[in-house]
Amino acid sequence: MVRVAGRDRSRTRAMSTLLHGNEPSGLFALHRWLLEQHTPEVNMVFLLGGVYPAKIPPMLSLRQLPDGLDLNRCFKEPFDGEEGAIAQAMLAELRKAKPECLLDVHNTSGTGPAFAVTITNDAAHQALTSLYTDRLIMTDLRLGALMEYSEQEVPTVTIECGGSQDEQAHQLAYEGLVRYTSRPDVLSLEKAEWDVAVLRNPIRVELDPEATIEYRLEPSGHADLTFPPDIEHRNFGVVSPDEPLGWIGDKGLGILTAISHNRAEDVEQVLQVKDGQIYPAQDIKAFMITTNPVIAKSDCLFYAVKATGEPIF
Repeated sequence: MVRVAGRDRSRTRAMSTLLHGNEPSGLFALHRWLLEQHTPEVNMVFLLGGVYPAKIPPMLSLRQLPDGLDLNRCFKEPFDGEEGAIAQAMLAELRKAKPECLLDVHNTSGTGPAFAVTITNDAAHQALTSLYTDRLIMTDLRLGALMEYSEQEVPTVTIECGGSQDEQAHQLAYEGLVRYTSRPDVLSLEKAEWDVAVLRNPIRVELDPEATIEYRLEPSGHADLTFPPDIEHRNFGVVSPDEPLGWIGDKGLGILTAISHNRAEDVEQVLQVKDGQIYPAQDIKAFMITTNPVIAKSDCLFYAVKATGEPIF
């Protein structure tokens, strides 16, 4: 944890980053900001979560410890394992600091434009989003993520800066941090620099843990699901039902689950199969698409909403 005193000592803002050890943009931004010796407008508390996996060689390459838990799924009881203890300690520090708002800065699991995620859509959350991006995902799905701290009546937003290897993502993380720390008011939408487009309750498409996935220009015949290597270029683009996403094996859509914010499941409203290829079942906007097979299996394949930005179901 890093504390920096602000001009106004009566107020505090918080930022967490590196919850995943392979998502360095927030860390790079904080390091640069500290070296430049900025004096923030209010007191700042910075929390670094996934230090242990980040330090394992090659540094900043592991999302979580081998056989460890995803830290950003541990911010709820029963706080299991080492990750649960870290999450519980971070929450204790936040309760002690009593920040007026909290940002959780990440990188996306694939290349793509920046966006924000929150469980609350109001002026304060849109204003925080606008420090970094003009895209906001609002979800009612609860996974034990730190952004659910918003339920403590503290405006909380997750910022996904873009790919972990993208210099543009590192720069965005820094510029957003400067805005976050230098402005007297970051919770007023009237002060926002751009309009925020809100996408509501995306569907989370998950791959069965026992299924296999490959990223190839054409299927090898050995995988249950094959995506092309450039599938990340679909992020935040509209994909129509006549545009193939990839290839499905003999097990068909049974290897996939599409989960809504209310835990309803209906993959056939999201995807369909024609002649061995997988297509959207309707016009969709997909994001968080990754070409990392480990993340595709341990987290999710992607999220999706209707092309209009509304929930699919």
